[in-house]
Amino acid sequence: MEFVALVTLLLLFQYMTFMMLCGAARAKADIKAPAMSGDENFERALRVQLNTLEQMVITLPAMWVSGMYFSPMVAAVLGLAFFLGRLLYRTAYMKEPATRAIGMVIGFLANVGLILTGLWGIVIQM
Repeated sequence: MEFVALVTLLLLFQYMTFMMLCGAARAKADIKAPAMSGDENFERALRVQLNTLEQMVITLPAMWVSGMYFSPMVAAVLGLAFFLGRLLYRTAYMKEPATRAIGMVIGFLANVGLILTGLWGIVIQM
């Protein structure tokens, strides 16, 4: 489970980085809280941050369940795939939002894999 724990921390670090990048975009655009719009780059950074948070609600528990009941290594690899998907998603979204699909699909498929392997692991142990 050490790899699952390591990937968990990596994902948290990635999310914190996205938060800081969003804050920097807000400051650069001089958008005062609580405003959430007014500059396209800030809005993109904010959308990446919020979408990542929405996905992590699925990823983190599914990765731990998969690691505990199926395989820690498979769970960690799928968690890394999610990490890579989020990185590609952010890179594409900040350049041209319409190109974000590859990163989004990688993250989505990683989450599906985590959920299914976790479910399978639980079922075969019942």
